[in-house]
Amino acid sequence: MKIAVMTKIFDWKQDPDYADYLVCSRTGLRYYKKSEVRDYSESYFLEEYKNQYKKTYFEDEEGLRELARRRLGYLQKIKKSGSLLEIGCAAGFFLDEAVKSGYDACGIDISESAVSFAQQKGLPARAISFLDYPGDEKFDIICAFFVIEHFPDQELVLDRINALLKPGGIFLTGLPSLNGPVFRTNPDEWFKTHPSDHFVDYSVTSAGKVFEKLGWKISGCWPMSSHQNRDRGWRGKLPARIYKKLADMTCYGDTIHILAKKIQE
Repeated sequence: MKIAVMTKIFDWKQDPDYADYLVCSRTGLRYYKKSEVRDYSESYFLEEYKNQYKKTYFEDEEGLRELARRRLGYLQKIKKSGSLLEIGCAAGFFLDEAVKSGYDACGIDISESAVSFAQQKGLPARAISFLDYPGDEKFDIICAFFVIEHFPDQELVLDRINALLKPGGIFLTGLPSLNGPVFRTNPDEWFKTHPSDHFVDYSVTSAGKVFEKLGWKISGCWPMSSHQNRDRGWRGKLPARIYKKLADMTCYGDTIHILAKKIQE
């Protein structure tokens, strides 16, 4: 598989510890060598989502809306209003909650069926790949939840986000994380279950170094949830209350949120 050439930020080498990864010597970001581009048809939101979460994407609407409200709660502590673009808006559950919260929000997604659902609800969503998005408008906020890891060329997608983000603007993202119980204490399981369409794997540390090169600074980060039952290390033996507190303090989780601010053009 051909690896995209990234000259500004990334310098890829074979990871000495994991054969399936390249590692960036500048940032620590890891590139999954077995990844491949896939088609996000309607089946992703039905069969595949159900296989992972025991219900379809649409059956999980209330849970996804509650997650959206939590994300907006974090965002509102930094920026209570403004223009917002959601990359990968799917059926528009977060987008709808953002509009209700007073943001001037719009969204894009590659899935025509998911966007059609959002449009039928009156939401400003458009079916288009982010890298084909022609808009020149700059946004106060850009959100991308479990999206950027699907792009093979990270420099290209991050440069595009940076170009669309106003100075002082906020980037809020959700990502799988290497600083979590599965990768840290059970890497065999991590690779066994690694999605084939995830090209890169971040940690807060590597994200901070990547974002710094873009002129961004991390303002906050937190794990999406605590899964102590997955932890085979010393943390897994801690009392649950202490485990969660430590996980929150260190952003220790298999999936995380990161909020970054653009501090320079």
